[in-house]
Amino acid sequence: MGRIGISCLFPASWHFSISPVSCPRILSTNLRQIVVISVLAAAVSLLYFSVVIIRNKYGRLSKDRKFQRYLARVTDVEATDTNNPSVNYGIVVDCGSSGSRIFVYCWPRHNGNPRDLLDIRQMRDKNRKPVVMKIKPGISEFATSPEKVSDYISPLLNFAAEHVPRAKHKETPLYILCTAGMRVLPESQQKAILEDLLTDIPVHFDFLFSDSHAEVISGKQEGVYAWIGINFVLGRFEHIEEDDEAIVEVSLPGSENSEAIIRKRTAGILDMGGVSTQIAYEVPETEEVAKNLLAEFNLGCDVHQTEHVYRVYVATFLGFGGNAARQRYEDRLFASVFQKNRLLGKQPGLTREAPYLDPCLPLDIKDEIQQNGQTMYLRGTGDFDLCRETLQPFMNKTNETQTSLNGVYQPPIHFRNSEFYGFSEFYYCTEDVLRMGGDYNAAKFTKAAKDYCATKWSILRDRFDRGLYASHADLHRLKYQCFKSAWMFEVFHRGFSFPNNYRNLKTALQVYDKEVQWTLGAILYRTRFLPLRDIQQEAFRASHSHWRGVSFVYNHCLFSGCFLVVLLSILLYLLRLRRIHRRPLRAGSAAALWMEEGLPSQKGAGTL
Repeated sequence: MGRIGISCLFPASWHFSISPVSCPRILSTNLRQIVVISVLAAAVSLLYFSVVIIRNKYGRLSKDRKFQRYLARVTDVEATDTNNPSVNYGIVVDCGSSGSRIFVYCWPRHNGNPRDLLDIRQMRDKNRKPVVMKIKPGISEFATSPEKVSDYISPLLNFAAEHVPRAKHKETPLYILCTAGMRVLPESQQKAILEDLLTDIPVHFDFLFSDSHAEVISGKQEGVYAWIGINFVLGRFEHIEEDDEAIVEVSLPGSENSEAIIRKRTAGILDMGGVSTQIAYEVPETEEVAKNLLAEFNLGCDVHQTEHVYRVYVATFLGFGGNAARQRYEDRLFASVFQKNRLLGKQPGLTREAPYLDPCLPLDIKDEIQQNGQTMYLRGTGDFDLCRETLQPFMNKTNETQTSLNGVYQPPIHFRNSEFYGFSEFYYCTEDVLRMGGDYNAAKFTKAAKDYCATKWSILRDRFDRGLYASHADLHRLKYQCFKSAWMFEVFHRGFSFPNNYRNLKTALQVYDKEVQWTLGAILYRTRFLPLRDIQQEAFRASHSHWRGVSFVYNHCLFSGCFLVVLLSILLYLLRLRRIHRRPLRAGSAAALWMEEGLPSQKGAGTL
């Protein structure tokens, strides 16, 4: 006969053995087995449902975080709730070479986790439009009249003051950051312009504006801010998920004795403006890079936390922007043509009847170059390949390995495991006219550029008049599209040495419906210590929230365990009562049976 032993550690006397003999006679063997199996099934089911509930509570955090990121992208295009007192604001003015733009950003209260960055977003007005305003000309135009700078920039600040709630002005940081246009000015003129801003702005506006909030940033800083901005929008600074494939193992400087950090792979950036071109990407700790080309920084709010320490190669090349490159090209063209004319006695380019044939202009277009009171006449031939060949000497490449534009050192790029985003001219060249923005394909781009260059100017004008190009494409874009396409191609493939079959470049103006500017990276970097304030204020709440999460798991398991103990205790108690109750009945039945057969009882037989 089978026997099932059941023990319980609570009372020492609770030790039972259940066998078919000890079970009630009214239950058959099959029924007793069904009861035991049912009890065990109930216990297993209860444990299973406990695990399911806990898993639903905590096992789906990865999906929940992804949904929250998606939801954040959706809500990021909603109007900013200016009535919410927990929303903070920040302002950045980008003083560029051709104009100045103001960006207003906002972010909710920090979540209290020192590993997380501020959730900074671009502020949107009641019509869901980004709070951005641009004025012309560039601030460098006031180099000889710095006393007019504060009046020049006042419309931008008035615009921001109208959108930021009045009660938030005194705690809203204002940063006025000047770029390439101001860099070319003498230091004395730069200082005079900044002094006027620092003196007059606090008189008329209540924004948080200190001496360090107005400066001329270097090309290196601008490149770092652009790199931070795109990777922040892409979510590359967030914690890794279970199904994240693009992760890397990073060893940080000075951490030889500690474990490497596993985090998301960051993207590199390429940015070609009107004056300069920049490249920035993360490099490993083993790669030695000169200090002037390397930026090491911690985006976290705690300097002792190394999760957000990054090591980024940044190089800026003045004169390699689209407009500056065209100017250099025309200057050399002008000088070489006039020199040849003097030597050979020829006159090409000096009259409209005998123009210089420019391969970098669309077919049959007519253009002029004026320098020092002289005019040079051009006519386009639209030869894309010849234009590229003509532009190659402008790269200033050297024969040394691992160098880029101007012979500047460039750390190795693992092309198979890399990802780059191209902004400004990289996007305009591919999208405005050629309508190929997004995933870059060198072969397709080359074919489209060749076809465009070889198309007669009259046909291009007709297409423009019929609105076949991007809405913001103007005649200046059409005229120099051929040149800028060839320039972008040469800078990317010959200057930065990206192979022609590289497939991981995306040209973009917006990411997740947001225009990514270096100003986003600037506000993120300059406000990185602000979460410390919120963390200190929310320390008790955060710890209490953590205890609630732990207590949920603990209480659920405790409830399950208690329920099982009570269930088994009741069952064993009933069985014990049944067993005690049946003992005298069995003894009386046995004595009656002995008497019926004429035999002495067992008690009497034991004495014989």
